[in-house]
Amino acid sequence: MTTILELRGVSKVHGSGPTEVHALREIDLSVRAGELVAVMGPSGSGKSTLLTIAGTLEEPTAGSVLVTGREVAGLSRNDRARLRRQAIGYVFQDFNLLAGLTAVENVALPLELDGTPVKAARAAASAVLRKLDLTDRAHRDPDELSGGERQRVAIARAVVGQRRLLLADEPTGALDSLSGETVMRLLRRAANDGVACVVVTHDARMASWADRVVFLRDGRLADQTTPGPGPESLLAPGDAR
Repeated sequence: MTTILELRGVSKVHGSGPTEVHALREIDLSVRAGELVAVMGPSGSGKSTLLTIAGTLEEPTAGSVLVTGREVAGLSRNDRARLRRQAIGYVFQDFNLLAGLTAVENVALPLELDGTPVKAARAAASAVLRKLDLTDRAHRDPDELSGGERQRVAIARAVVGQRRLLLADEPTGALDSLSGETVMRLLRRAANDGVACVVVTHDARMASWADRVVFLRDGRLADQTTPGPGPESLLAPGDAR
């Protein structure tokens, strides 16, 4: 499988002198197409910093980041923004849906911002929402949706188009266990469809959906493991894909 995300010796230092904080220390991590990687660790271990650097939202102090084989440091600001729009999807705990836009308008927005005609963007958004069983909610505003439905809309927005890398920061943290499992099922499905997925989570049950679990401690990659057969092994073939 093609490597979609590669971190090579990535370190991140905030501040200087007595206020200096090492958020990440020499992280090496590769994520292939079709792989779901869970990132775990105590608060302050560097999980969210790893995600923002992987998503090109923050620059490392040292080391290099490659997304779809392109070294991010060598890209202009415009090229970096284009890479984010076209190749990287984000899912956050607080959903980040825009009030005043319907579900389908929220999902279509990244495509429209990248120049896709409105009609084509809305058609692509509707197709993704249909896959996530949200067709009947497509024209509802976010405040008319449940927490689980809003998170599914956020996932639809993150995978619409030809996204190659999906980054999720505690996507199930604000949800009940049933809605949380639904979200992980959808991320698993995205990975099965060839997307490289990285999920930050504190919940071992949610991490059990991953192909690999990476543990951070004090900014270092302390360990990684392959979960045993988890909930994804119970999916019927149609559900998995």
